[in-house]
Amino acid sequence: MVGVFKRSLSFPNKHPNRPSKPPISHHVRSVSLPCRSHPLISQIKTEINELKIWSSKSENRTSAWLCDGLRRLKDVHDSLDDILQLPQTQESLRNQHQWVEKLLEDFLRFVDVYGIFQTSVLALKEEQLAAQVAIRKKDDSRVALYLKARKKIAKEMVKLASAIRCIGQYPVPRSLLVSNIANTELAGVVCEAVEVTLLVTEALFSGISSSFASRKSSWMGLRLSKRAKSLKVEESIEEFQQVSAEILWGLRKKDDEHVDKVLKKMQHLEGCICSVDSVSEKAFRSLINTRVSLLNTLTHH
Repeated sequence: MVGVFKRSLSFPNKHPNRPSKPPISHHVRSVSLPCRSHPLISQIKTEINELKIWSSKSENRTSAWLCDGLRRLKDVHDSLDDILQLPQTQESLRNQHQWVEKLLEDFLRFVDVYGIFQTSVLALKEEQLAAQVAIRKKDDSRVALYLKARKKIAKEMVKLASAIRCIGQYPVPRSLLVSNIANTELAGVVCEAVEVTLLVTEALFSGISSSFASRKSSWMGLRLSKRAKSLKVEESIEEFQQVSAEILWGLRKKDDEHVDKVLKKMQHLEGCICSVDSVSEKAFRSLINTRVSLLNTLTHH
C-alpha cells in the first residue's frame, strides 16, 4: 500500500540569532497537525456514496447494473482493507474487542454466503451448457430438468439472503464514538461498508431468485432488512428473465427458427452469468481480505 502523509505545518530550521547555514535542498518534516480526514477515509466515503447512488438506480436491473455494483463493492472493501492496516486504525480497534468480534462474525457470514454462491453459479453454468445441447435436440425432458435446477438455485438464493438478515444488528461502542473525530469517522465508514455490502448482496440474491423462481412464488415472500427496501427486490435481472419457462416449454413442437432464437438467448444468458460470476468472485476475495485485516487488529501487538 502506498503511504499517505497528512497535511502538516512546517517550521523553519534556522534561528534569527544564529549564523546562517547553507540552504537545505530538501523539505524537512516537522510536527504534523492534522487538518482534514485521512485521504483513505475520504476515498472510501466517496466510494460508499457512489454505491448508494448505484442502488437508487435499480429501475433498470440488468446484469451490467449488477456487475457494476459488485465492482464498486470490491473497491469499497479494498479501501477498507487499506484503512484496517493503518497503525492508528489497529490501535483504535484493539481496544474495542467486543465490537470487532461482532464485525468478524458479520464478515464471516458474508464470506460464507459468497462462497456458497460461487458453488451455485458453477452448477448453474454446467446446467446452462447441458440445456443448450438439449434445446438443439429439442429434448423436452432434459429442458425440464434444467428448469427444475433453476428453481432449486432460486430457493438457495433465498436461504443465502436469510443467512445475512441479522448482520449489523448491534450498536457501535460509545467509547469509540466519543473518543475523537478520527475514531468517529472510522466507526462510521466501517458501519456504512457493512450497509452497502448488504445492499449489493441482497440485490444479487434477489435478482437471481426473482428471475428463476416461478412467478407465483417469486422471492418466496422473504422479508428483507429495512436497509434493502430502497431496492425493488421484486424485480428480476432483465437478461435472466428473458429466458423464461414459457419459451422453453414444448420445443419439440416448435420450428427451427424458434429454437434458434431460444439458443441465442441462452448463449447471451450464459455470458451474463459468467460476467456476474467473475466480478462476484473478485468481491468475494476482497471480503476475505477485509476479514483477515480485521482479525489482525486483534492479534497484532
